[in-house]
Amino acid sequence: MSHIVQNKAKLVGRVARIRGQIEAVARALEGEAECGEVLRLIASARGAMNGLMAEVLEDHIRHHAFRGARESSIDAQAADEVIDVIRSYLK
Repeated sequence: MSHIVQNKAKLVGRVARIRGQIEAVARALEGEAECGEVLRLIASARGAMNGLMAEVLEDHIRHHAFRGARESSIDAQAADEVIDVIRSYLK
C-alpha cells in the first residue's frame, strides 16, 4: 500500500483547507479588499501549500529515497537532515 494512501484522509483534509483559503483570496479580490488583506490571505495559502509539500516530501524521502532505514541508522539520520533542510526552506 502506498504511503500516500495511508495518509489519504489527512492529506485530503489539508487540501480542502487550502481550497478554502484560495477561495477566500478570490472573494477578497472580488470584494475589492485592501491589498494588505489580500497579501495576508495569499501568504496564508502559500504557507499551507508549503506545509502540504513538506509532508508529502517527508513521506517520499522516508519511504523511497531512504527505504528501509532503521530509526537509529546513519541512513535514518541522513533522512532526518534532508527533511530538516527541506522544512526550513519551505518556511
